Amino acid sequence: MVTGLAFVATAVATWFAQSTLARATQRRRRELWDWTVALALFAVAGAALALGSSNGWGPASYRLFFLCGAVLDVPWLALGTVDLLLGPRVGRRAQWFVVFFSGLAAGVILAAPMQPVSGTAIPQGSTTFGAFPRALAAIGSGVGATVILVGAIWSGVRLLRDRSHPGNGRRAAANGLIALGTLVLSSGGLLQGLVGHDAAFAATLAAGITIIYVGFLVAEGHGRPVPATAA
Repeated sequence: MVTGLAFVATAVATWFAQSTLARATQRRRRELWDWTVALALFAVAGAALALGSSNGWGPASYRLFFLCGAVLDVPWLALGTVDLLLGPRVGRRAQWFVVFFSGLAAGVILAAPMQPVSGTAIPQGSTTFGAFPRALAAIGSGVGATVILVGAIWSGVRLLRDRSHPGNGRRAAANGLIALGTLVLSSGGLLQGLVGHDAAFAATLAAGITIIYVGFLVAEGHGRPVPATAA
């Protein structure tokens, strides 16, 4: 069941990444490029999960799963929130931090010593990696999720204060959905870490990424361009 759900999550993320990439190349909107990267990372993590849960985990599959899923995915989602809400000037500055963090994390996690992994159950990062890789995961996911949640609250408050500005309501709804999807993904990781329910974890991956993509569609207004900044 875990393998099947992981394949579903991978297929959904891959399909969505192709869709956002097509939109990004047509509209040249920064948040669409950010979300395409996030979806591609999620697809790689999902493929690694499918491989590990079906054929057994190895160092390569678990490093990819941990790096793309636990460390890098949420920061790139958060960068999309920054670009959507604050515009390209702030987004470019934030991008430097995300790119630097991504390079640092990739170098550390791909080279860090790790305990042997085997079997089809999802290994625990707390017992597999040392302190630094786990700290990078906590920073990436924690800071990224905070940015997304704060963005959702902030855009909601702006909507309540100014309902006349076109696009405010759509941004608020989009960021609310992206925040909800991020919470669903985080709840799956917490559940798997605490009680080891791998099937529930895989199910939350498929559900969370679907909710997030709906948020992307709302942000785009189903094909209608949205202004770059909320004035």
